[in-house]
Amino acid sequence: MRSLAAATVVVAAAFALAACSPGRVLSIATSANGAGIEKDIRYGDGPRRTLDVYAPSGARNAPVAVFFYGGSWQSGEKQTYQFVASALAAKGIVTIVPNYRLSPEVHYQGFLSDGAMSVKWAKTHAKQYGGDPSKLFLAGHSAGAYIAVMLALDDEWLGIQDLNPARDIKGFVGISGPYDFLPSDDKKIADIFVTEKAPGASQPINYAGGRNPRGLLLHGTGDKIVYPRNSTGLGDKLRKAGSSVEVKLYSGVGHLGIIGAMGSPMRFVAPTLKDTTDFILGKPSNE
Repeated sequence: MRSLAAATVVVAAAFALAACSPGRVLSIATSANGAGIEKDIRYGDGPRRTLDVYAPSGARNAPVAVFFYGGSWQSGEKQTYQFVASALAAKGIVTIVPNYRLSPEVHYQGFLSDGAMSVKWAKTHAKQYGGDPSKLFLAGHSAGAYIAVMLALDDEWLGIQDLNPARDIKGFVGISGPYDFLPSDDKKIADIFVTEKAPGASQPINYAGGRNPRGLLLHGTGDKIVYPRNSTGLGDKLRKAGSSVEVKLYSGVGHLGIIGAMGSPMRFVAPTLKDTTDFILGKPSNE
């Protein structure tokens, strides 16, 4: 198996030769295995409330995953993550990638509200893409993992859309997510999470309970941007509360490598795709 250092050199060279973004390179190289792709569907008003759907060919009663991308809640575009959606769709999962409003336009309440709206859209429209709305999963990386996990644990946001996480969400996958990160020395981040509610109201770890959907938390031990304690701490609290959760740590893997491993050129870096799809498809974790 190639080392992570060697992998970095190979991928960096590919990016340079292609003269385009890492996400685009991975998307070009990652097959959707014939999935139908429908882009720029509106789930609400405004330019950021659009989503893309990746529907596996011949899908029927397939599980559905809404994937939220990262970017420190300040950047990101759904098309950059085609490699993630294509990889999941190739495994038979109807995959939906929404855009959402970002800071400074909104604070955390805004992107959670948008996230909940996109989940409502997925629940309502899953069948027309071959998906089963009773098999709805939330997933995300980094800031997107925060959104996915917060929507799964704090029932306020989906409740506004007449959904209930315990009833309507089959499970959640958090990849290198921040779940317990305040106070923050980064003023931009601190400003995003200003709230009139009690301290900690914006932190997913404070909503861990016994009736939460089952969860999978993935993290690299080499992550220097969002520390692994976010996943291990949330996992511990969920287990103590009686919820079903599995935490998997990938030795030496960093913050970007863990999501890049969804793309076919990088899958030797970490089993992110296999662990995610096994969880969504209900396969034993040791398979």
